[in-house]
Amino acid sequence: MKRPLTLALLFAALTSAAAMADSTIQIVNQSGWELHEIYFSPTSQENWGDDHLGDQVLEQGDSLTLTGVESGRWDIRLVDEDGDECTLEDVHITESEQWVVTEDDLLGCQAATD
Repeated sequence: MKRPLTLALLFAALTSAAAMADSTIQIVNQSGWELHEIYFSPTSQENWGDDHLGDQVLEQGDSLTLTGVESGRWDIRLVDEDGDECTLEDVHITESEQWVVTEDDLLGCQAATD
């Protein structure tokens, strides 16, 4: 089951006048922690589905590019090397975007879950 947590500072809201059918989302890790899991799930679903990193780790400076992301509302979950989870709910994706994850973002997530 997805955990509810709203984090306005982790990702900027994505809006566009003209929605595209498919988007490319690039996640860049600029934090001091490794990201071990990244999940995307339509907001309407109860399950997270597959971890987009699999056996890989997103180290500082590394990026992950997801292609073919359908426009719509998504929940996003990041898990760092300590097992701390950051969950964003109801992110509106309408266009290709680059998201940079910083230490402040992950610390804000951790503080919100304590």
